[in-house]
Amino acid sequence: MTGTAWAAVAVFAVAYLLIATEKIHRVAAALGGGAIMLLIGATDADNAFFSGDAGIDWNVIFLLVGMMLIVAVLKRTGVFEYLALWATKRAKGRPFRAMVLLVLVTAFVSAFLDNVTTVLLIAPVTFLVCERLGAPVAPFLIAEVLASNIGGTATLIGDPPNIIIASRAGLSYNDFLVHLTPIVAVLLAVFVGLCRILFRSAFRYDPERAAAIAALRERDAIRDRRLLIVSMAVLVVVTAAFVLHTALHLEPSVVAIAGGLVLLALSRLDAAEVAQDVEWETLAFFAGLFVMVGALVNTGVIDEISHAAADATEGRLFFASMMLLWGSAALSAVVDNIPYVATMTPVVAEMVNSNGDTSQSRVLWWALALGADLGGNATAVGASANVVVLGIAERAGKPITFWQFTKYGLVVTVVTVAVTVPYLWLRYFALA
Repeated sequence: MTGTAWAAVAVFAVAYLLIATEKIHRVAAALGGGAIMLLIGATDADNAFFSGDAGIDWNVIFLLVGMMLIVAVLKRTGVFEYLALWATKRAKGRPFRAMVLLVLVTAFVSAFLDNVTTVLLIAPVTFLVCERLGAPVAPFLIAEVLASNIGGTATLIGDPPNIIIASRAGLSYNDFLVHLTPIVAVLLAVFVGLCRILFRSAFRYDPERAAAIAALRERDAIRDRRLLIVSMAVLVVVTAAFVLHTALHLEPSVVAIAGGLVLLALSRLDAAEVAQDVEWETLAFFAGLFVMVGALVNTGVIDEISHAAADATEGRLFFASMMLLWGSAALSAVVDNIPYVATMTPVVAEMVNSNGDTSQSRVLWWALALGADLGGNATAVGASANVVVLGIAERAGKPITFWQFTKYGLVVTVVTVAVTVPYLWLRYFALA
């Protein structure tokens, strides 16, 4: 590697260490790291701001802005209070039941919306559920974001890396349903069991609170019925457009920002007041992180790592799939899985072609998808949804630290990735 490449690695390592140790605010660390990458020539303005492979992913940024606007308007209707009361009453005031309900809803919705959109919608409900139950909110938020990354693995549109893989590999929506949905169902069952163990200290039952909750009426929570109807209509259209975005030839970011702006216009609310609810700090953090990762892409660091892995596994399909699975999980824990997958797909395409592009060799695509999607759970910066939830929690005055998230995420990642190993071996090798 060149001197600039080594310098880029050093800058990224220091910035990541500062984010992990929280010596300085994560936004300052990410933006500072991005600025230094520009100053040392590891990237430039063209790459940082305009490159689709090595710069800020504006599709992610505008997707977030649009959905944050929709959530900000929805919050003013009282619908989140309604859903919180519904969930706590169905759980009969028991925190573990409430967590299981929220986790399953999050995972299911994440398969049909992207996982970032899902956590943006479910987080406000979670704060209210925990307030009603007298339970700590951090375990619930962490469980939900982990579930969103697991659930999003099931479909082509559930997690952004899947969209990239499908485009490069020529895979359809149904391919993802057939090959990934069965193992995701198993992973969710395993994850619910892990929640019972990992978050057991949060499940304190309060009979008095449960009785008080049972006496409440959900419908009383709705404050603005007109705005709720308008908001739900816009959300339904946006959701349908997400599902049909390939047929409509509209990027999810365009759908989200258009939906957010239309809803804001129809809501008759004060635009400046609504804009205050957008997580601007989270967006700035993403921008800095994208610039830093883009610098590693631009200087050839990620490319060199991925090609070394491809050379090491040549001709050994099962070994190659395991290297891809575990290597992708490890790298996606440190580098956001979107730019990682964008960089890795040409390498995997070469590996698949060298093995004849058969149905068996396509296991490499599923190993890449599972590793990248599930590996994003390992750390607080491994996936976009993780970063968004940490930003929401901090804004609400309930901050979740890097290590508080990561100590749970690492366990879940190791267990879920390990469960996929026998699935891949049985389906694509033993029973092929």
